[in-house]
Amino acid sequence: MEPNTLLDSVLDEAGVSHAGLAAHVNEAGRARGMKLRYEHTAVARWLKGQRPRGQVPDLICEVLGERLHRALTLDDIGLGTPGSVRTPATSLSGFVERATALWRSDEQQRPHVVEAPAVTGTPAVIPVWEWENPPEDSDVSRRGLTRVSMTDIETLRAARAHYEQMYRKAGGVATRTRVVGFLNSEAAPLLRGAYADDTGRQLHRTTGGLVAIAGICAYDSNAHGLAQRYFHQALRLAKASGDRGLGAYVIALLVNQSLFMKEYRQAVAFAESALRAAGSQITPALAADLYAMQAKAYARLGDGAGALSCIRRAETAADRIRPGQEPDETGYVQPGLVNVQVAEALLSLGDLGGAREHATAAVGTPAHDRGRVHRLAMLTHIELRQGEADRAGATAVEMTERARGMESQRLRDRLRAVREHLAASGSAATAEAAELIDGALRVPL
Repeated sequence: MEPNTLLDSVLDEAGVSHAGLAAHVNEAGRARGMKLRYEHTAVARWLKGQRPRGQVPDLICEVLGERLHRALTLDDIGLGTPGSVRTPATSLSGFVERATALWRSDEQQRPHVVEAPAVTGTPAVIPVWEWENPPEDSDVSRRGLTRVSMTDIETLRAARAHYEQMYRKAGGVATRTRVVGFLNSEAAPLLRGAYADDTGRQLHRTTGGLVAIAGICAYDSNAHGLAQRYFHQALRLAKASGDRGLGAYVIALLVNQSLFMKEYRQAVAFAESALRAAGSQITPALAADLYAMQAKAYARLGDGAGALSCIRRAETAADRIRPGQEPDETGYVQPGLVNVQVAEALLSLGDLGGAREHATAAVGTPAHDRGRVHRLAMLTHIELRQGEADRAGATAVEMTERARGMESQRLRDRLRAVREHLAASGSAATAEAAELIDGALRVPL
């Protein structure tokens, strides 16, 4: 089930509490000869994605419509398709309303949205399939009250770059509230504004980049269901823009999340979809990252031949990267990133020597602090595996110092993992590093 953010949004607009809606639905049912005994807990279940039975969805429309003095349809409250709050045939304008309802619920920290689990299986695959396959959006123009200008689009581009840098420096926990607030205050009115097809495609592309940053921040905050929904939204916006490269970038984010969730076969399939569908629009940096993540997935599946094949492709693509010739979104593929990805794949395959070589190369390449923490963590792990406790302790100390001040659940997870490896080594040489990590973890987010 996916949270019903449209119903949540309409409830908020109407100023009706969960208990109030339940009482009004019971009363409206009695007028139709029905004996209903709903309470606020039932409304909470509806908001989490459960569909009410029988005529109850129509009663909800009636109750809230009277309160708002306008007619509401089942689609308006997210109950238009029995058994699912997601319909592949949703129009672009309908998608915009669903997307902005999610942003609003996230900004208001609605538990049923923020704490929703990630979907798996077919619901996780459908958005990727829809991005890759027809129909395409033939015209994304819209009539609205406010005319969207190129100045507006440049503002969104600048905001995306700003929030990406904030994420790298401060982490996703601190950045998410800011980027979601910006989506609500600035991006949502523009999507509902007036624009021609060409302007609309640029608007959807730029908004998609911002929504992807919101997803990255949610992922970094351990809100995996929310992150996944943001990534799916960004993928739909990418399709509306007609930019296959942007869509492939968003799928790379889904691949990364799939690896974290140990959905290794899904990670391989998603990466294949991005590489296949983006075609000539895929850049060397993005291709290198997708192949490197595929290598990690194959290694986890025990497919050494597949992993090594993808490693070679990743390295070939990385050699073709030219600074200044990549879109803003792929700036995260900095020198050394492929090395650390390859090191992780080789470590899973048991090739400690090869993993050490790549991890050392990654650490020796300049990177922003966030990326450097991950590289140092990988090198620490490999050094411990090779019995070099003194060297591992020094590497872990540097890693911990770099991580200070960042509000990130992913980095905290990485610190905990390194702490466990240090403790398991049973060496006095790692005691200082372990103590430093303990101190860093005691600082609340």
